[in-house]
Amino acid sequence: MKDTRNLVLGVTLGDATGIGPELIVKALNDNEIKKLATWVIVDDKRVLKQGEEIAGSQIDIIEIEEISQVVPENGKIYIIDLKNLDPKDYKLGVLSEKAGKASGDTLKYLLEISQHNKIDGVIYGPLNKEALQRGGHHFKDELHFFADLLNCKHGFGEINILDDLWICRVTSHIPMKEVSSYITKENVLDRIHFAHRNLTRAGYNNPKIAVASYNPHSGEGGLTGTEEIDAIIPAVKEAQKEGINVVGPYSADTIFLRLEKEAINCLLAMYHDQAQIGMKLMGFNRGVTMSAGLPVVLTTPAHGTAFDIAGKGIADIGPTKAAIKMLVRMNSNNKF
Repeated sequence: MKDTRNLVLGVTLGDATGIGPELIVKALNDNEIKKLATWVIVDDKRVLKQGEEIAGSQIDIIEIEEISQVVPENGKIYIIDLKNLDPKDYKLGVLSEKAGKASGDTLKYLLEISQHNKIDGVIYGPLNKEALQRGGHHFKDELHFFADLLNCKHGFGEINILDDLWICRVTSHIPMKEVSSYITKENVLDRIHFAHRNLTRAGYNNPKIAVASYNPHSGEGGLTGTEEIDAIIPAVKEAQKEGINVVGPYSADTIFLRLEKEAINCLLAMYHDQAQIGMKLMGFNRGVTMSAGLPVVLTTPAHGTAFDIAGKGIADIGPTKAAIKMLVRMNSNNKF
């Protein structure tokens, strides 16, 4: 088990036009969070200062030129000032091409550092996909942006976490008309393995995974679809033979009711909205998004840039704290 006293965690402020800088300042001023690791903020110092002004507090930082100057010690906060975004060039709460370019460039810099084993994990403030695209960072989604930067071809995935419930998906950001072609035994089994592997890394002992059906009423014996018969049930049975604690498939229209009654650690959904609608109704404002299976784990609060409250100093740090704790947990197996 890795000792958290050795953790060096990278930090970016996210899209500067949103609530990310405010959230990071508030989180790193929280003693419970601050003592968990050595922190290296990679961003523009001017944006951090603006975040401090919005949050109404300051953080003690040590300015360095490169990662080799970091001396790991819990509670220390370093900053590498990229000098790549002037607050005069954007307005809070307004989508900005320049802010999108800077947030993408900043992540690229930080992930390059991580490839040399200088960073154990990354917490990033909320990003704006449209701003990233307009800023020249073209990608399918954030996860594939990270994977491309880290030269990772397979084995990665997005996990949403709400308190003690993890949610994984067989498919994610693809058109609905293409989903059924991805529901194969191999793909379902791969995602069961992915969920089990990451839950175990986080310290769960024999985690229980519940698999959702794809078709209405679990296919009704093939009357409403055969994906359960052809792919999902065979994948579940094979995983069970391997000793994985997996159950299902359960009808998607009742699986969230089952989650309220049974001790289930993870829901494996077949497609994006099958999982996300239920999760967001349960408590979107508490959720964490984790990019797992990459050479370095990245986490962020599940909510967005919240342009409507940017600059008001009222952003809730709960999800950001949860994202940081999960990042530490994935690198230490410590529970919180």
